[in-house]
Amino acid sequence: MSNRAVEAKRDNNQSIIVVKDLHKSFGNLEVLKGIDLIVNRGEVVSLIGASGSGKSTLLRCLNRLETISGGAITIDGIPLNESLKHVSQFRREVGMVFQQFNLFPHMTVLENVMEAPIQVNKVTKDEARKIAVNLLEKVGLSEKQDVYPRKLSGGQQQRVAIARALAMNPKIMLFDEPTSALDPELVGEVLQVMKQLAKEGMTMVVVTHEMQFAREVADRVIFMHNGLIEEQGNPQEVLVNPNSERLKSFLRMIK
Repeated sequence: MSNRAVEAKRDNNQSIIVVKDLHKSFGNLEVLKGIDLIVNRGEVVSLIGASGSGKSTLLRCLNRLETISGGAITIDGIPLNESLKHVSQFRREVGMVFQQFNLFPHMTVLENVMEAPIQVNKVTKDEARKIAVNLLEKVGLSEKQDVYPRKLSGGQQQRVAIARALAMNPKIMLFDEPTSALDPELVGEVLQVMKQLAKEGMTMVVVTHEMQFAREVADRVIFMHNGLIEEQGNPQEVLVNPNSERLKSFLRMIK
């Protein structure tokens, strides 16, 4: 575990994500079969595993994009139950970045980042502009603020998507394979932004096939198989000295 994560835990001394016996089914197909997970403030957790193992479904449940079939999820003390009264508050606290960038094509880069603070947080346009300008500088795109998404590379669009999520000042960032739609030469620029967020102490849960990122940045790596957590631990334990035969096989396949 990194010194950054240890210090964050010492300062806060509490969990921010608590998942208990989580189940999720789509019709007769049970995708999550009893997940127990605690993520502490400032921790970076990488979820790895083969396609269909339940990683993205877990992430979508954490963001309330999927309702759960059983169990419980609590985010920073907010229970994600069927009551809709918690959802608006919850969405201010959890940012999510998807495989596809989902930027508004008719809006400039700056307008894309300004939109949520104006519409959801009800800040003024001037304040939203200040937030957006600062965040675009943070992700290295100050010079692109007046450009439309179609004029950007995939890596640039994904960095705008990260800035847009950060514009809500979230306590947690969820990333669902944020580099999977990018050409190999563009992956590094997105990972660099994520590494910087990790250094700043952002709590992050990242579904990824980028093992180098998991090794360098994650405090904990979780290997999922068939809707369950098969193995977890620090990157050295999980990626270098795995115990599970399934994990050993998975790591051989992706090398």
